[in-house]
Amino acid sequence: MTRILLILGLCLGFSTTLLAQEKTIGVFVALADNQHQGIIPVPKTIGNGNDPERNLYWGTAEGIKGVFDKSRVWRLVEQQDTANGVVLRTRTYQHKTYPAKLIAKAYQGAAIQQATQDFEQALREHQYDLAIYVGHNGLMDFRLAIPAAPTDTSKPSDAMVLACKSEAYFKPRLQALGANPLLLTTQFMYPGAFIVEAATESWLKDQNRALIRASAGKAYARNQKLSVKAGTGIFADLGE
Repeated sequence: MTRILLILGLCLGFSTTLLAQEKTIGVFVALADNQHQGIIPVPKTIGNGNDPERNLYWGTAEGIKGVFDKSRVWRLVEQQDTANGVVLRTRTYQHKTYPAKLIAKAYQGAAIQQATQDFEQALREHQYDLAIYVGHNGLMDFRLAIPAAPTDTSKPSDAMVLACKSEAYFKPRLQALGANPLLLTTQFMYPGAFIVEAATESWLKDQNRALIRASAGKAYARNQKLSVKAGTGIFADLGE
């Protein structure tokens, strides 16, 4: 009898997982671009904002495509390649354990302002449960008006901004959007996709800001060969 109840419990638990509402994650990637962005120049091959397949933030081993295509917990389910246009690549990944889908978009490097605005618009309209910006902090190069407040504030989207000193530049904007900032940065940093993978895994486990920050810090420390304390210090302490 005990064994039967245990099996029933496991089945019910599995069924509940399947029936759980799918979470959506939108990742907005501004491709590294030596010509159109105020970045410290990187090698030409990875700093061409029109070549996503070799770009630092997309096609390299530590770019979004490089990390998530080889991820043990995500699998590629859809892709769209565009030769011309603002968004050059779109890749959709399904989580292997949690009911979650991640949609990543690679924006032409020269379109970094559009990438920033689309990220903020996604938050304003609650297009995703979690919206993430990855790339150069364009607000260091250009000015954008503080975005208008959302009309519906009943369910704010979570937000992460993986760019240099994003807390100082983006936090007031996220607050204006009614978004819930989970991961921001305090220093110049390298927004590798390994941070996205680590942080989203913590988020899917419903961990708080402090644990998400710790997870991102460990991933950054491992990649940059820093102490965990130094790696964690890259990210803003936003409380719990």
